[in-house]
Amino acid sequence: MRTITRFFWFCSGAYTPLLNRVPTETHKFIGIGGTVFFTGLLASISAGYALYTVFNSLLFAVGFGLVWGVMIFNLDRFIVSSMKKRDNSWQEWKMAIPRLLFAVLLAIVISKPLELKIFEKEINRKLDEQKTAMLASSKLAVEQTFSEIGEREAQKELLRKEIKEAVDFRDKLQEEYDFERFGTKTERTSGIVGLGSNAKKKEQQLDAAQEALDRLRESHQQRLDILDDEIRMLMQARTNAVDQLKPGIEAYDGLAARLDALAALGMESKAIKIAGYFIMLLFVAVETAPVFVKLISLRGPYDDLLDLTEHRVGVYVSEETAKANAKSSYRLEQLAESLQHR
Repeated sequence: MRTITRFFWFCSGAYTPLLNRVPTETHKFIGIGGTVFFTGLLASISAGYALYTVFNSLLFAVGFGLVWGVMIFNLDRFIVSSMKKRDNSWQEWKMAIPRLLFAVLLAIVISKPLELKIFEKEINRKLDEQKTAMLASSKLAVEQTFSEIGEREAQKELLRKEIKEAVDFRDKLQEEYDFERFGTKTERTSGIVGLGSNAKKKEQQLDAAQEALDRLRESHQQRLDILDDEIRMLMQARTNAVDQLKPGIEAYDGLAARLDALAALGMESKAIKIAGYFIMLLFVAVETAPVFVKLISLRGPYDDLLDLTEHRVGVYVSEETAKANAKSSYRLEQLAESLQHR
């Protein structure tokens, strides 16, 4: 227990020999030291998580988190230890304003990574939505760059249309030929049963249309095969382009992406936005607590002893300065006398 007490005294920046002489002050400085220590611990955890999201390395995150936590601990300890209780409260508050502003800045920096961890599930869901939207927009952009596929599809449709028109024309001649053979009366048939001159003429027209259809099908089929091969190659190239984009989109999971997702969640949900503010305010309260404790606490025996110690040091320095000046003056006088006798 004594070791823990001395450790928190050290964290508070207090002078241990003086605290040993004023037992009534020990609890105050234990509280201040504990706040400073746990603030540094939270800063270490926060920085470690933030670096883990960036580098995805546990060793690197732990190492940097410890360095960051020690740095924040040292800064807080310096801020608290540099504040001394005086008789002028306004002067104390004026001197504390820069320290409070710096403490608020540290609290905001520390709270943000832990805020990301608290809302991790919601952020992951939002990141999935953003990745899906990014993938869809990327596919659309890639499809627009491969406009040749649509052009070739249009050419295929035109060729199929020409073949269909030729087939329809052949079927129409086939129908007229059948009507002519079986004696069905129409505007284009005679209504006479049998293979007469009209039927033979219809047969010749039908044969010519069939030959034209066969030639058209053969030539267009070659062109369709070429277009199919070109479309297949373009679609493969388009698929490869989309596949190349996927790793980058899937890797969209860094610190900046999570901060952006958290901001988007705050805009969508008022509850998350308010919760984020309260988390930040909590860390502001924790970070500024040692400073406020020093400001609002009454002047105690430790402060009197500290002033007395500093005064003694000042008196000692003044005495030694006076002695040094006197010795210097004496030596100068002796030097001046020796020079006169020469």
